[in-house]
Amino acid sequence: MPPDLDSNTVISSQPPEAFTGIELDDPKAAAAGVPAVTNSLKHVYGSSGLMRGTSAMLNLNQWEGFDCPSCAWPDPDDHRSAFEFCENGAKAIASETTKKRVTPEFFAQFGLSEIAKMSDFEMDQAGRITQPVILRPGAQHYEPISWDEAFHVIGDTLNALHSPDDAVFYTSGRATNEAAFLYQLFVREFGTNNLPDCSNMCHESSGAAMNQSVGVGKATVTLKDLETAETILIIGQNPGTNHPRMLSSLQRAVENGAEIIAVNPMKEAGLTGFMHPQQVKGVLGMATPLAKQFLQVRGNGDQALLKGIAKTLAEDGTIDRAFIAEHTVGFTDYEAHLRTLDWSELELVSGISREAMQKVARTCARGGRKVITCWAMGLTQHKNAVATIQEVVNLHLLLGAIGRESAGLCPVRGHSNVQGDRTMGVFEKMPEWFLSNLEREFRFQAPRQHGYDTVAAIKAMHEGKAKVFYALGGNFLQATPDTEFTAQALRNCYLTVHISTKLNRSHVITGRTGLILPCLGRSEKETRNGVDQFLTVENSMSVVHASHGKLTPASPHLLSEPEIVARTAAATLGSRSGTPWLDLGTDYDQIRDRIARVVPGFENFNQRVRQQGGFYLPNSARELKWDTASGMAHFNTHALACIQPGAGQLVLQTFRSHDQFNTTVYGLNDRYRGIGNERRIVFMNLGDMKSRGISPLVPVDMTSDFQGQTRTARRFLAIPYDLPAGSCAAYFPEANVLVPIDSYADVSLTPTSKSVLITVKVAE
Repeated sequence: MPPDLDSNTVISSQPPEAFTGIELDDPKAAAAGVPAVTNSLKHVYGSSGLMRGTSAMLNLNQWEGFDCPSCAWPDPDDHRSAFEFCENGAKAIASETTKKRVTPEFFAQFGLSEIAKMSDFEMDQAGRITQPVILRPGAQHYEPISWDEAFHVIGDTLNALHSPDDAVFYTSGRATNEAAFLYQLFVREFGTNNLPDCSNMCHESSGAAMNQSVGVGKATVTLKDLETAETILIIGQNPGTNHPRMLSSLQRAVENGAEIIAVNPMKEAGLTGFMHPQQVKGVLGMATPLAKQFLQVRGNGDQALLKGIAKTLAEDGTIDRAFIAEHTVGFTDYEAHLRTLDWSELELVSGISREAMQKVARTCARGGRKVITCWAMGLTQHKNAVATIQEVVNLHLLLGAIGRESAGLCPVRGHSNVQGDRTMGVFEKMPEWFLSNLEREFRFQAPRQHGYDTVAAIKAMHEGKAKVFYALGGNFLQATPDTEFTAQALRNCYLTVHISTKLNRSHVITGRTGLILPCLGRSEKETRNGVDQFLTVENSMSVVHASHGKLTPASPHLLSEPEIVARTAAATLGSRSGTPWLDLGTDYDQIRDRIARVVPGFENFNQRVRQQGGFYLPNSARELKWDTASGMAHFNTHALACIQPGAGQLVLQTFRSHDQFNTTVYGLNDRYRGIGNERRIVFMNLGDMKSRGISPLVPVDMTSDFQGQTRTARRFLAIPYDLPAGSCAAYFPEANVLVPIDSYADVSLTPTSKSVLITVKVAE
């Protein structure tokens, strides 16, 4: 029978439209400094208290401490400072270690309608969820449920499905290696490959592009490489907000003689200067200049820019023909393609002059060609994202700038351990060798049919094909595109399950039955039989290392992610499975021994991860070994493409404020961009505002029109900002409602959250 939807259809899936009282300041020219320190302390001590907050900060990213639950930027290989964290890492740990609690009494007081009226910031501020709760069919309030009953509800519902493919199992990037490995094992023993994850929405384009080109989908460089490079291109990335600890490495690189070239539609503070808060000059407000060249590219103009750089290298004769001959295929076609490109068209599409493109090319070709290119969502979330990233690879192949020290490719991952989740097998289409290894170790028949990625999973739920949604972490509703469409997809389910630490909007848009299973945080200690347990993660540069929780858990009722997954599996699979789930869920050494026998590179896992700093995973491209079909690195030739706005349209990119990480909102300020106490903002070129009759701070409505369907985000304040004409920007998740479910990247199917065609008009 279909789910009873009557109780949930009236619950809003979007944040409240009320303004919170904007305060404006001038955008900053440099990141960090004393304000970063004071803001960190305000968050930590305000949320966690003096003793707990101090303990948390002193253990964050230390040798025997816990890994930051925020970004995946690597730690130094050979040392740790006393304060190995950044401002946004401090905010993340303050959020996790808060003294506030969401108890059963909270849920008795606040029903779905009341919680839905809270902002995302207010939901985060409510505190840690203390015990499992259930929303029963037709109910408006969650109520307590025992762990055993919760697992039986899940198992009974999954086993009643017509097919295992009727369930979707989502994963956030913050799950540890051990939890992710158990999770994908459970899902495949259950009988499906429906394992969408947050990578589908961020760096899937990087993996698709790089695997085809060079045989690996991860960074081919180390932290030392970055700090000793001659030229660093940072394209479509804002390290000051999204990866603040990267700024220290960029400063060291500049001090070692590197020239940084930034490519971004907006001049972000973290690209122009850095005031190191642990150095005297930083405390005194003296910034180290970062980007020496800043190319303010048009929205989705990166591919044209990269082609212009490559065309210059070919015309100047500064390509590395010996490297190309020895290591690559496809060069002849690519070189011919470069000759056909018209400079005026490249300038028009990119918004960058021919002279500026040539200057970048000649900077890259200087010296020892120690060039590293870093990128993030600014490249990955476009229709032509894979083709654009392959232009990055083409550039490095032309220079021979890969597979040697101080040179290579660096897709900068976002969430901590999002890369490890994929290594552990969280992917809807894992290769045959992985599935065969899994079968050999656990003695079952793994499914081979490819499962749903994130977009396909949403569509399957929307169409009623998928009836159970289970999320290992994350905030699925707010992280995904097309908010209203996704909300209806979740409402269509029989059961939605969220393993979480804190409230988020996904908890109020549920299936007929909703479960919240609260888990231990990264910072919290877990002791079994008198022995402190630890878990592991993989950072952005393929280092696997231990994370030791140190703090008293927020509630005695919390379970670890691995134990929740294991007990779910035991309750669902029962005697059908020969896997010792309950043993694995309480002894993580056993999980690591199993991983060592399934995943190459993890041999002697338990011994090696106990070494200080952990170990690097193999990276074939770093060793000039090309794990591609031809055994060579591939030049890929793509026609020049760019999103084409219609009359009156702008290209919208969604992005984070400085007071958030992914969909978690820590505060209402965006200090570097000069915004205080407001999130309903659209940043616009002043000329675009004037041509539309829009004055500063006037409320506007934004509408996207895609394939005959319109989506509207209402009541945003228009702010003039230094942006190329035709480009604008707004925060997610508030603007995610504008991203069409059917607008995604070729090949990778990543939603096009950085190139949404919209019209903007004064709100009625």
